Amino acid sequence: MNFIEGPIPQRFKLVHGFGAVAFGVKDSGFSFFLLMYYSQVLGMDAGLVGTILLVALLVDAVVDPILGYLSDRTYTRWGRRLPWLYVAPIPLAFAWVMLWSPPGGEAPSALGLLAIAVVVRVLLSACEVPSVSLVPEITSDYDNRTTLFRYRYLSGWMGGILMMILAYTVFMPGAEGLLQQDGYLAFGTFGAILMVISVLGSAIGQHKVVAHLPATKPAPFSLKAAFSEIIEAFSEKAFVIFALGGLAAYVSQGMTFSISNYLNIFVWQFDRAALTAYPLILGVSVVMMFFIVGPMHKRLGKPKSAALSAIIALVITLIPYMLFLAGAWPEAGTLASTALIYGFIVFANLFGIVVMISASSMIAEIVEAFEERTGRRAEGSFYSGNWLVQKCATGFGIFITGQIVAISQLPTDAQPGTVDSGVLGTMILAYGGAVVVLGLVTAYWLGRFPIDRAEHERRLAALDLVARGDVDGGTTVP
Repeated sequence: MNFIEGPIPQRFKLVHGFGAVAFGVKDSGFSFFLLMYYSQVLGMDAGLVGTILLVALLVDAVVDPILGYLSDRTYTRWGRRLPWLYVAPIPLAFAWVMLWSPPGGEAPSALGLLAIAVVVRVLLSACEVPSVSLVPEITSDYDNRTTLFRYRYLSGWMGGILMMILAYTVFMPGAEGLLQQDGYLAFGTFGAILMVISVLGSAIGQHKVVAHLPATKPAPFSLKAAFSEIIEAFSEKAFVIFALGGLAAYVSQGMTFSISNYLNIFVWQFDRAALTAYPLILGVSVVMMFFIVGPMHKRLGKPKSAALSAIIALVITLIPYMLFLAGAWPEAGTLASTALIYGFIVFANLFGIVVMISASSMIAEIVEAFEERTGRRAEGSFYSGNWLVQKCATGFGIFITGQIVAISQLPTDAQPGTVDSGVLGTMILAYGGAVVVLGLVTAYWLGRFPIDRAEHERRLAALDLVARGDVDGGTTVP
């Protein structure tokens, strides 16, 4: 039984999606600002900071499945997910502020940074995993699930873009830019407040709809049973196929995010105004995605939409770099060059997000496949598995960027407009080669996802018959 049968009210879509703002705040902080803050502002070795953040990410990736399992087995009159959303955001806010203003205003020890980074990531997971796991419980409709993910991605991206814009224009303006230490305290404080408002506001707004005592009471917690069920869930064929495609997609995304500053500054020679406008350009692509992904899923289904979008994003990403190497691109740094690359970025990012939404929405259909086979639902386990894939892949994507920069032999004191063309050519070719391989792997595996609309609707009908006692629990309706 779903919380909502039939069309989802517009207000509920907005409230549910609003909870993802917290994830966007975290993502922009970790992806764009944290490494610079701890290395360039606080003076820690950049390699050490990168290693610490990777270890924190891997620790969190291991913890996530346990959080998802615990979320699945939470048994209260407020349901399985809401208690997590009410408890986790307050300590998350304090940890987020501490991350951006360590005691004494000085660089912490390596273990100190590792500890606070792990705490932030785990608490954020305690908010995001239960929140996203609500989607399969709210509705079983193939298209309504896509709609909820559209609103989640729109809110998450807008939260991250807002923090990027405020960082450049409000918290750290002026000549020193991102090297202003005081600005990071304001950045962290505002982000913490926004996280709390996002998670608690979303939980309160959904309370009347999703606060129900679960139908069955779970057995007492057992670590052995937890790992056994997690392994069983992750062994579901559809999840394995998703994980192979999702892994490539997330590696590509992590690589693209982490290398963007290098490409924007040294290849396209963005000035400060162009860099400040960059988040707005990403915002345009997110808004356009919001109106495209729904019709694509209705016409093509989720697997085909993901595969086609991966190929389109791959081609659009490569075109400007190939033209640049061929000498057929306007002079870098000019208005014509900047405006043209902005156009390519808008559409490449648009279809890249369609891939992510399609993959995330596919997981909801795995829930019923697992239920049909085992008689159990495991939304939290599957979405924590998605996070495990995403976090490990993002870390590897950042690692690939490091190798690309090292292979290209970009000087540490490089200035825009002075870098040798051979260095830029090597960087572009290495990046382009990685984009091609990852894009093709993404398209191949996500396109092979075995649950389409017809299969999902057949399964819902079978589960409904079982629930009403019309067939035995082990019988599958053809």
